[in-house]
Amino acid sequence: MPKISIDQDYAARDASIAINSYTTVLRRPRVPHELFATYWRDVHGPLCSRIPGLAWYVQNHFDREQDAHLWPNVEGVTPFPDYELDGGVEIGFDSAEDQAVFNEASHILFADEQNMFEGTVAYALPEGSRTLVDRIPDAIPNADDGFDRIHVHLGAAGDDMDAFGAFLTGFAETLAAEPAVLKVRLHLPERYDNADPAPPAPNVNHLVPPERSAIGILELAFETPLTRRAFLEGDAFAAAAQGLLQHVRHSTAFAVSGVYTYVRDKTLTLAGLRGSRPAQLIERLGANNQAADDVRQLIHTGKM
Repeated sequence: MPKISIDQDYAARDASIAINSYTTVLRRPRVPHELFATYWRDVHGPLCSRIPGLAWYVQNHFDREQDAHLWPNVEGVTPFPDYELDGGVEIGFDSAEDQAVFNEASHILFADEQNMFEGTVAYALPEGSRTLVDRIPDAIPNADDGFDRIHVHLGAAGDDMDAFGAFLTGFAETLAAEPAVLKVRLHLPERYDNADPAPPAPNVNHLVPPERSAIGILELAFETPLTRRAFLEGDAFAAAAQGLLQHVRHSTAFAVSGVYTYVRDKTLTLAGLRGSRPAQLIERLGANNQAADDVRQLIHTGKM
């Protein structure tokens, strides 16, 4: 992976995502991982992409096998107990009206979840998420792009969500100012309520234990695992993490094995139109006819 410019920041391109959700994903235990990942990318992904109202849809696939040194141990902050995930999903909207359109039609999507998901939990972000810095040029990744990416889930130490959010915001802003950190995206969802489980997918578990009802998520990217570990073991991170114990009770990091973008700015990507792997084949072969307007029209509508 070539070095990229730390002077370019593409964070502003995410500002149009006014309303967002972050959904944790756990595959069904007897579905092999490769089968699960293929179905999620190439069957479920294109189905979700076509639900009306959608402005933003990204799958982040997690790697359970990557080296455990993803995030520093902070004394008094423990990992979430029994917390395994296979991915995190963002589904976003330009407006509340668009979200209502999506919700009205989304039953066709949620009926599909039971085929590969054991559990999904949709954390609501009615004020959207925040990208503090993004030095990675590609706006619509559809691959393991070679960058070292992690998602860090942080559980609140108390009931004061405002103080928890303020601390994580300051923490994220400090990380974003460091040249070693290529991307910082912060999700501060509303407290999850088991009495109102989401998403409403049948035969899928949507309940969380108390320690996972109030969480924040940090999406971070580094050039390599070496740069990540050097930064996380350095003085700058130690200074930024001051106060972590006061506001954070649990933390668990997940390694990202691939980022797959299906919808951006209310427009289907090639992955959204054709599926993630077919889109990779088209790109690898330079089959630009497959991305032409007439072919897109035919695939999307069934009409020339």
